[in-house]
Amino acid sequence: MLTANYLGNQKIGIREADPSPPKASQVQIEVAYTGICGTDLHILHGHMDGRVKPPAIIGHEMSGVIAAVGDGVTGWAAGDHVTVMPLDWDGSCPACRAGNQHICQNLVFVGIDSPGALQGLWNVPADLLVPLPKTLRLDHAALVEPVAVAVHDVRRAELVPGDRAVVVGGGPIGVLIATVARHEGADVVVVEIDPRRRQAAAAMGFRVLDPSATDQVAWVEEWTQGAGADVAFEVSGAAAAVLGVTNLVKVRGTVVVVAIHPQPRPVDLQRVFWRELRLLGARVYQRADFERAVELLATGVIPAGELITEIVPITGTADAFAALESGQAMKILVNVSGGTA
Repeated sequence: MLTANYLGNQKIGIREADPSPPKASQVQIEVAYTGICGTDLHILHGHMDGRVKPPAIIGHEMSGVIAAVGDGVTGWAAGDHVTVMPLDWDGSCPACRAGNQHICQNLVFVGIDSPGALQGLWNVPADLLVPLPKTLRLDHAALVEPVAVAVHDVRRAELVPGDRAVVVGGGPIGVLIATVARHEGADVVVVEIDPRRRQAAAAMGFRVLDPSATDQVAWVEEWTQGAGADVAFEVSGAAAAVLGVTNLVKVRGTVVVVAIHPQPRPVDLQRVFWRELRLLGARVYQRADFERAVELLATGVIPAGELITEIVPITGTADAFAALESGQAMKILVNVSGGTA
């Protein structure tokens, strides 16, 4: 089988490997599609070299079909359509004991801390599987993981119908957050500096702002009759956005930090103090978020076809990374096994 590997020094390489049968309590998945995301770009740039040891098979957004099951696995069979919630927790740390297994203090993030989905046949623990309806196309199902991120982010914000929400950053996760928030009844605006991403968000029916051409604070003030937004999601990862996002929300409003910041950023704590703001982190997801994401994709709430810019063969994985980094794409999928949707 072919595998896509992070080789270090900002390089992705394609290698051949012999698959091994699944061990006890594992299933073997014939991977259909794997998505490339911002976390993978952080890996490419060496920001996670303390966790990702080259050559490493990466990838954690995926869909596939069970090819074989290991000893002791029940409830799953060859031919089942599945995705993987790529979180392997220890169950014994203080976070796990408090019910926060998804942010286990010793969390193994599959596809980062252990081999991922950019390989034709992938063995994973059976308890990481999430079932997919066979009516959901496998290329669309590869978006379950990022949709689950958005579901979790919106749930963390405790957003309610009628809220006004600002999404700072109109990349794939930002647009998914905007879509989920809108479905939950919020009035949403997307702030994005890149014209192609603004155009894509506008095509999905969102109000968009160009922060280089519009005073976003003044605009939000007018939009909310001087109150400020109920919720702002910081999804851009830009230092200037982090510094400015606290100016967008109302008294006792909520700022949700979604983007991964590889280095510390200045935050306007005077504004946090002055308006009694809530500043929340939102990391990964819980199983209920994954199940909700499957439902939103299967029912068409998430317009997967509009979000998938391109599908490339596994031999084109390096090109997929380059295209995503250029900002010219929303979501790029790798067709890992060469099948069809």
